[in-house]
Amino acid sequence: MALKSIGRTHWEGDLFSGSGSTTLDSGAAAPLEVTWKARAEDHGGLTSPEELIAAAHSACFSMAFSNALAKNDTPPRSLEVQATATFVPGTGITLMELEVVGDVDGITEDEYLALAEAAKNGCPVSQALAGNVEITLNASLA
Repeated sequence: MALKSIGRTHWEGDLFSGSGSTTLDSGAAAPLEVTWKARAEDHGGLTSPEELIAAAHSACFSMAFSNALAKNDTPPRSLEVQATATFVPGTGITLMELEVVGDVDGITEDEYLALAEAAKNGCPVSQALAGNVEITLNASLA
């Protein structure tokens, strides 16, 4: 069975002086305020579509990588994952940088790197971005 995830935004005004409020139907977060300035100039305590995509990518990659490590009989004690989306006004998202530091016993660095790369390529958010956005990965063991 497929699970549908829904995000909604109410926007008022034009692009440059307007603002919006994004909500998640799951209720997992309070409404998130969005503006063009927060997207292209300075977050200023607000979010942007790119920050939300980066958050989704970090969560998705964390799940894919933890699963790959567990299937390798080397489940992680912890993974610290950061995803950074680069947005260029007029162009769009040009780069997604994934960084992961793992606390994992019983694995060689080469195995760890290979599994990290496979998780990057297999994660559904990576697949959604593939062919449109360059995705880099910097993986290291703690």
